[in-house]
Amino acid sequence: MPLTQNVTFQGVLEKGNRVQIPKLILWQFKIETDQVLKVGVNARESYRGWQFFYAKMDKQGRILVPKLTLSVMAREENQIFVGQVLEVILQPA
Repeated sequence: MPLTQNVTFQGVLEKGNRVQIPKLILWQFKIETDQVLKVGVNARESYRGWQFFYAKMDKQGRILVPKLTLSVMAREENQIFVGQVLEVILQPA
């Protein structure tokens, strides 16, 4: 059964601009790698607001956050986000 409702969680931005989806969410909703998701991210320390994009999950359960989305969320041009906590919303597309 694919994702049918909104799911919110907090994740750490990893190297390569990826966010890991928690295993419990993957198991509960049986999210597949071919399902298109509408993803919203918000940096907890930055008050720029939510940024939404469409993505598919890779085989390891990670979602790639586009560089453009991260640059819009950044306060300074050289701000590095790796290791920063993000609030993430997954919605069915």
